[in-house]
Amino acid sequence: MQQSPQRARRTRCFLALAGLCLAVAWQAAAQDTQAGAAQTGHAPSSAAPEIQPPPPEAPVPPALEPFFASYEAHHRGKPAGNASMQLSRNDDGRWRIDLSIRGDRGIAGATRLKIEQSTVFDEAGSQYRPLSQGTVRKALLFDQRATGTYDWSKMQAHWDGKVKKERRAPVELHAGDMSALLLNLAIMRDARPGATLNYRMVDVGRARDHTYQVAEEPEIMAVGDMSYDALRVARTDKPGDETVLWVASGVPTPIRILQRKDGEDEIDLRLVEYRGV
Repeated sequence: MQQSPQRARRTRCFLALAGLCLAVAWQAAAQDTQAGAAQTGHAPSSAAPEIQPPPPEAPVPPALEPFFASYEAHHRGKPAGNASMQLSRNDDGRWRIDLSIRGDRGIAGATRLKIEQSTVFDEAGSQYRPLSQGTVRKALLFDQRATGTYDWSKMQAHWDGKVKKERRAPVELHAGDMSALLLNLAIMRDARPGATLNYRMVDVGRARDHTYQVAEEPEIMAVGDMSYDALRVARTDKPGDETVLWVASGVPTPIRILQRKDGEDEIDLRLVEYRGV
């Protein structure tokens, strides 16, 4: 059975959901001032240096807590399925984050789309450090599986399984590198009004720099019967193509994750509910 070119293109487009889900901490800039010199009519004298207050300290991010969140998935404005994101702690003290997406309507339902991705990680100081990763992408005509290992002793990451030939070579690791799923947690941790967030993602055999801009002011976002003041956090790949997340204080996962292509809404995950576990 062969997909039509249009259906195949839409299926590949919907697979971009795995890349959404989706550490350089936010830095505050402080300006230095210099006291001027005052002169008298007869001999020069220096004014006492102006005492500057200490720069404000960045707020301490909350500690990680396990949670489970469910989302509605939309494709080009139409319901396409559902998704869930879960953060759990293993018995060995390491953490695991999982994303599951299932298509049950529209093109995603017709192709029986299923995407699962997970990352096991630990905390190295203020950084979320990936240790292993797994990705499964299934649909009517394909089944792709890949596993990744982040070896911090050798500062290398490599992937096995259904991976393109050019992505099978080891990738050099840098301090602060994260997987795609860990970017969500880092953004929740780092988002501050007006901040610029810089990250390096190492995932499925390649490394990419990601820069996000946080809005100056929050906007109201509805989740069920409740409304939240949420900050818009956006990354622009090229004009018309961007990934946008909305994050709210006290909510451990994004309120909404949106991918736009050519200026139009393409993939949209909308939070339904979340709970601690």
